[in-house]
Amino acid sequence: MMKKFALLAVIIPCVMAAAAAAQTAVPPLTIEQIVEIRHPYSPAWSPDGRHIAFLWDHDGVDNLYVADAGGQGDPVAVTQFTEGKVRSFFWGRDNQTLYFPHDGDLWRGSASGGAPSAVWTTPAAESSIAASPDNSRVAFARASGTAPNSGADLVVRDLASGQETRVAHDPTNIADVRWSKDGSHLAYVGGFRIVDHPEMPPYSGDKIIYRNIEVTPGRLMVVAAAGGTPVTAGQLGEYEQASWVDAGHLVYDHQENQYKTRIIYVANASGGGPRVAHRDVEEKFWSIPEDSGSPGQASPDGKWILFISDRDGWDHLYVVPAAGGQAVQLTRGEFEAWRPQWSHDSRRIAFDANEPGHPGDRHLGIVDLSAGPERATVTMITAGRGTDTAPQWSPDDSRLVYQHTDPQHSADLYVMEARQGGKPAQISESMPAEVRKHTFVEPQFIHYAGPDGKQVGAWLFVPKNLDPSKKHAAIVWIHGDGINQNYDGWHIERNYAVYYSFHQYLLEKGYVVIAPDYRGSLGYGRDWRTGVYMDIGGNDAKDAYMAANYLKTLHYVDPDRIGVWGLSYGGFFTLISLTDNPTWFRCGVDVAGVVDFGMYYQDPYHNGWTVSRIGLPSQNPKVYEQTAVIHRMDQLQRPLLILHGTPDVNVPYLESVRLIDQLLKLGKDDLFSFMVYPGEYHYFDRGHILRDAWHRVDHFFEVNLEHDKGGQESQSRRAAP
Repeated sequence: MMKKFALLAVIIPCVMAAAAAAQTAVPPLTIEQIVEIRHPYSPAWSPDGRHIAFLWDHDGVDNLYVADAGGQGDPVAVTQFTEGKVRSFFWGRDNQTLYFPHDGDLWRGSASGGAPSAVWTTPAAESSIAASPDNSRVAFARASGTAPNSGADLVVRDLASGQETRVAHDPTNIADVRWSKDGSHLAYVGGFRIVDHPEMPPYSGDKIIYRNIEVTPGRLMVVAAAGGTPVTAGQLGEYEQASWVDAGHLVYDHQENQYKTRIIYVANASGGGPRVAHRDVEEKFWSIPEDSGSPGQASPDGKWILFISDRDGWDHLYVVPAAGGQAVQLTRGEFEAWRPQWSHDSRRIAFDANEPGHPGDRHLGIVDLSAGPERATVTMITAGRGTDTAPQWSPDDSRLVYQHTDPQHSADLYVMEARQGGKPAQISESMPAEVRKHTFVEPQFIHYAGPDGKQVGAWLFVPKNLDPSKKHAAIVWIHGDGINQNYDGWHIERNYAVYYSFHQYLLEKGYVVIAPDYRGSLGYGRDWRTGVYMDIGGNDAKDAYMAANYLKTLHYVDPDRIGVWGLSYGGFFTLISLTDNPTWFRCGVDVAGVVDFGMYYQDPYHNGWTVSRIGLPSQNPKVYEQTAVIHRMDQLQRPLLILHGTPDVNVPYLESVRLIDQLLKLGKDDLFSFMVYPGEYHYFDRGHILRDAWHRVDHFFEVNLEHDKGGQESQSRRAAP
């Protein structure tokens, strides 16, 4: 009896321990959970510096929130719209009211919560609503009619009294309204025209019309805020914007010579033509991305114009005297300095930059110009893994609000003192509480040789608890935009952060993932970005798909079970990967990919991106033919899943329609499947779309990368339904 009792005493603790372990086991990550991850952006300090308002994206709906600048308590919802989006906002003078455009009118909400309401309601739509420097007035464009290009009025409205003054009229359009720093004048863009280029290709039928949009250049106009005769201060090309230097001058950027020349102009508000403040001439093309903050930015005191240039091969901060003179370089080294912001006293500039040799880690720095630009000092104030980006100064210049991501944390907002050693305070929490952050896989930065021997940087993700004695399926992820990059952790942009989240889900299922930074990618300097010149779909595509060769050197990867997928430019590369190397990859997923840059060029919306890299079709027909992967789809041998949204303006839905038509003509109907998302744009945004897309991709990889004990290809390996 004693022996049996002793055995029971041993068994019971073991059973209890097993039960306790089962209770504490981490539940698997689900697609539903990762879709619930929110993304905060566009933070703005209240005038008294006590609160920060920001926009928070959830399920494709952007609402306005207010957080305590010290990180106390949870953010308060100013709006709780279930449809539509809040895109911009500004603080009222009372530190309590927030104003934002909504449904073509101006609305207001309270920083303490409650139901927002309309400031006004008018039959005509108002746009480009801008607050005066003291936030007492707003200026906006009001459509004169309902038809496109029917004209617009420039109106100033007093927020307290509601009194309106019509200060200007343009017979075509008015946009991009901006107040002068003293509130005495308004600048705006007038005379631009939106031109429709409808297209009805034979493979889509007469009932479906594809609308290509061309925006003609406009005039930079200036008018007194009290009304008067508008003055032409300059000419602005498509998407070019101007900002005020002082009460009498504006600064704007212009690109010409097939995007090889970037000029910074200073325009006189009273007319007379602009003068050149700085000029950059590139051998290949201007490659610094728009969201880097590269355009000229005047200091608050109007003495200096800050800009970014890559004249030494890397993106660095420069200043030039607003009155004229030589530019002075402020930052130096093998890194890319972006998103600079002047302090209110014009003595310092906050920015973010990647570390030399670490393209995926970005940190905050401060340039101190107190002793003059020639003796400026640079101090990095954050460090560690991940990214710290987009700093914004507090009203008293003592603190910064910024975005942080890393391998365990998606994007959130933080506040810290504007000095080295400051302690950050988190003011938003975007990850669902049920998601266990410690389970996420940290990426490893690796290199492999590209087609010409140049080293390609890439991020390798290896599942935790991977059994190295077995062969595992792997996936090559190819980022889009052509000019973007992967980061050390969550992507800083919401559009790509959703893919990083999904990869964490795939990693938990046992897939190995690699994400290459092919030539053209950010983080590696000018020469890597411009390495695609006259070679789109050439060595850059090879850089991407040769990640498979690296995977095959890993003993724990099954070389016969590698999939490839990508968005946009990455979708284009996916198609190239599957046709250049018909048996390298077991399957591929094309999300809104280009099939022919000749088509892309013909859409006026995309001329700039294409012409800068490969010129005109009439100039370089062979280069354009290289990009026409549509003509090589007869080489497709492996399953392909195509996903695309109908109103996509980045890569028109027409590209995938033509791809499907070509595949059907080639008799490839057993190799591909397709899902169209009505009303969804290029970057899948809405929650129900993401859920469907991720479940389809998950099932597609599961079917086509499954493992057969006998090592033979399964008959079920075909495109998932």
